[in-house]
Amino acid sequence: MVRHPEPFECASMRLEGGGLACIRGGREVFTGLDFAVEGGEALLVTGRNGAGKSTLLRVIAGLVRLSGGKLALTGGEPDSTIGEQTHYLGHLDALKPSLTVGENLRFWTQYLGGTGAAEGAALAAVGLGSLADLPAAYLSAGQRRRLSLARLLAAKRPIWLLDEPTSALDREAQDMLAGLMRGHLAGGGIIAAATHGPVGLERTRELRLGSPA
Repeated sequence: MVRHPEPFECASMRLEGGGLACIRGGREVFTGLDFAVEGGEALLVTGRNGAGKSTLLRVIAGLVRLSGGKLALTGGEPDSTIGEQTHYLGHLDALKPSLTVGENLRFWTQYLGGTGAAEGAALAAVGLGSLADLPAAYLSAGQRRRLSLARLLAAKRPIWLLDEPTSALDREAQDMLAGLMRGHLAGGGIIAAATHGPVGLERTRELRLGSPA
């Protein structure tokens, strides 16, 4: 039986944005954007390509600056920024092909402040437990995505920002991801996912962004 990492557990949290605006390259990506999501909830960010879904996740992660408005997190670590309390999983799987599966995960675990004790359980949870010594260059697209997902488990953070998280995943892997997300939410974590379709969660909030400017 696969032993899963312990789910994240945190006090009551709330992430909210008020009047958010973002301008990139002289183009207004979004403006006047409001949202709120509580611990134990998932926010699905939907809309057309170019509407700003990925940009919003990067704003929350602290990778893109706001042009206006304010982000606030209550119930988190007061001495850490919001970005320092998030996992951001983007379109690209940030892996080094010459390193093994286990070495890639170990790098990210240490970089994100996790401990090595959870690495084996994280790989097993995403179905890569037997591939720890395989160079990442030999992984399929779906396996690369699974390895990226393992970071969510190996280094615990309360907010998961997932950009098209089911990309390259087959049905079995999508079900696995849905189970991991349910476990995170059950522990009081927050998920914001940019997506064009369902992610396998029963109860979600939706934030629909407008047409591209």
